[in-house]
Amino acid sequence: MSELPLVEPDLALLREKRVLIDVRAPVEFAQGALPGAVNLPLMDDEERRRVGIEYKRHGQQAAIALGQRLVDGSIRHSRVAAWLTALEAHPDAIVYCFRGGLRSQIAQQWIGEAGIVRPRLRGGWKAMRQALCARIDAAADQPLLVVGGLTGCAKTALIQALDNGLDLEGCARHKGSAFGRHPLPAPSQIDFEHAMGLSLLALPGPLVVEDESRHIGAANVPFTFWQAMEQAPRLRVEMPLDWRLARIHKDYIDDLWEVYRQQCGEWLGWALMRKQLAASLARLRKRLGGERLARLQRLQQLAFREHARGNRQAHEAWLAPLLTEYYDPMYRYQLAKHPEQRFLHVGDWESCREAARAWSAEQAARGRVTSARAAG
Repeated sequence: MSELPLVEPDLALLREKRVLIDVRAPVEFAQGALPGAVNLPLMDDEERRRVGIEYKRHGQQAAIALGQRLVDGSIRHSRVAAWLTALEAHPDAIVYCFRGGLRSQIAQQWIGEAGIVRPRLRGGWKAMRQALCARIDAAADQPLLVVGGLTGCAKTALIQALDNGLDLEGCARHKGSAFGRHPLPAPSQIDFEHAMGLSLLALPGPLVVEDESRHIGAANVPFTFWQAMEQAPRLRVEMPLDWRLARIHKDYIDDLWEVYRQQCGEWLGWALMRKQLAASLARLRKRLGGERLARLQRLQQLAFREHARGNRQAHEAWLAPLLTEYYDPMYRYQLAKHPEQRFLHVGDWESCREAARAWSAEQAARGRVTSARAAG
């Protein structure tokens, strides 16, 4: 098994979108996988649990012997067949396990016995994860610009409109607010970090990100990068209330409904969307107070009724006070708490986009001059 081929944990593999065969157990895969990986385990969760107990009690050789007994005969045949099917579709796929050790070696050997030689990842999942996390740490030293503004100013859309925008909310699959939960399951913290690291592979120069707290839904922005965000210069987008209201109507109602409808169908999607919006509003009880919350809940329920009759604009009756009585005061409070923040530009969406592009071009030019001087 020592002669089986290896590949280095090079981030270029992820940039090239190479398919990776993850032979760890499903429970490990769910906790965090490498981008582009498919889980075709050597052992299922129960088999892994039993082998782990055997290892603790009697050592490695006893654990290997038990694993061979558990994954044998028809079970072994089905596992190999799954790997061969994946390799038929993706002949250049690479095998990995947690540290690039015994499990991926066994998978390689069994695949080789079936007539196919494929490499495994040296250092496995752990080595590639370390490389992705190092990329995030390195990004904290890149020039960084933060885009802020009141809720509904389309800051995420601005980030997405830039060639050097890093969409943290997209990586977290969450809009970063009380109403920001995505209908699809949120990624684990590890998968969030991997998505962030993967995005950064294509962004070696100046970066533009949206102003976020360290917590985006269930995900936490890595501390070193978040510290860089806190110290970075800023832009602030300012748009009229009616423009912002139309935007959050699109984000909170129209887009949410479209995802639920596609994922769950008309009836169940409608029920789940109502449940999510009602729960999101209820979570604001402490900040809104009981009386104000009750008023907004009544307006929300009336809007659901009107929406079911075809009048989706009825949601503005509760979205407008949500902006003016909750989000806007909260943002202004945060601004007042941080008078040290530097705003390079304050203006409408278009002017902030152009300001971000101008800043990016200036920073890139400075970087080229610095590189030329260092080379000279």
